Amino acid sequence: MNQPHLAQLLAALTAERNALRSFIELLEREQGMLIANQTDHLFELAEQKSANAITLGELAESRRSLLRRHIPELSIEAIRAWLERHNADGLAAWQEIRSFAERAQQLNRTNGELIQMKLRHNHQALSVLSKAVNKASLYGPDGQASFSPGSGRSLGSG
Repeated sequence: MNQPHLAQLLAALTAERNALRSFIELLEREQGMLIANQTDHLFELAEQKSANAITLGELAESRRSLLRRHIPELSIEAIRAWLERHNADGLAAWQEIRSFAERAQQLNRTNGELIQMKLRHNHQALSVLSKAVNKASLYGPDGQASFSPGSGRSLGSG
């Protein structure tokens, strides 16, 4: 195994690990904003997440390309075994990548559930407000009273 290739692989693994760490930080910030109901900056964060996800995909493809030169089948076990024999630092980075990827999936799933919960809550609140506005309308679009007589007690009755 030549040293330049091992160094290139280690650099790729390190870059991917660092990018995943940054992605997790974004997901944690997103979760904090969702929990604290500070949704003003979520759109900006979503743009950052998209850009980071693209970068992560490129880094993962670069890593796979480097590993394919030496490992016929890129299974988790085959990668672990090869790195164990040829690149101990790379193995440590690979293990962190796998751990970070699991954490990112978990955070992303939880954040998605929080977003869905907030959307349902907002939908329910809009529905209640819409009904309240319709009931509170004493005048129709033509300027005439829109309430029906006898629908409640009359003014001045005790």
